[in-house]
Amino acid sequence: MNLTLKIWRQAGPRAKGDMVTYQVSDISEDMSFLEMLDILNEQLNARGEEPVAFDSDCREGICGMCGLMISGRAHGPEVTTTCQLHMRSFNDGDEITVEPWRADAFPVIKDLVVDRSSFDRIIQAGGFISANTGAAPEAHSVPVPKPNADRSFMAAACISCGACVAACPNASAMLFTGAKITHLGELPQGQPEREARVVSMVNQHDHEGFGGCTNIGACADACPKEIPLDVISQLNRDLRTALMHGE
Repeated sequence: MNLTLKIWRQAGPRAKGDMVTYQVSDISEDMSFLEMLDILNEQLNARGEEPVAFDSDCREGICGMCGLMISGRAHGPEVTTTCQLHMRSFNDGDEITVEPWRADAFPVIKDLVVDRSSFDRIIQAGGFISANTGAAPEAHSVPVPKPNADRSFMAAACISCGACVAACPNASAMLFTGAKITHLGELPQGQPEREARVVSMVNQHDHEGFGGCTNIGACADACPKEIPLDVISQLNRDLRTALMHGE
């Protein structure tokens, strides 16, 4: 498979960036998208050129580090992480554009690498839960109805990749924030700080410069873990309740 790649190159956070065109050849359809970029970087190194900087870690669809805009879509044409996107999703001779996440709250560090520490600060704003630590409790000592447990596990599947922000025309992180709030909000351990948590996390979300949610749904469509839009509804309900109680 022979491909034309148009890749965003930017030497640093304050440098002016632009798209640079590269040709790659003999790409196997069984390669992942990141393996294809590895091949490109090997060629650049062999020519004495600066390799393309991009994030990756587990390459198993778990860590969420590998987010890229591929031909205008977060993570590319399949609903999966970039590391799990395979080149069989493309055709011989395709022209593919590769860009970093586009959001003010995700400033570019270099090339395709962005700073997503704003997500960390939203989680930190949620604080802690007042659950005792120490010896493991007896099984089922705190009963949790199965629907609540299932919903909490669903929300906890969020890997903080940022695809929701990149796909949203408002660069909103409400799907991410809603998932983190729902994760604890469905469990008994999350109840004591529930109202203070949602207020703090939403305030931090807005402070970071993320946009507001207008229910377009692009975030859920792009989410590789298929987090549903109704976590945003739960966030809004919890926030309204907290504000009514004077949080």
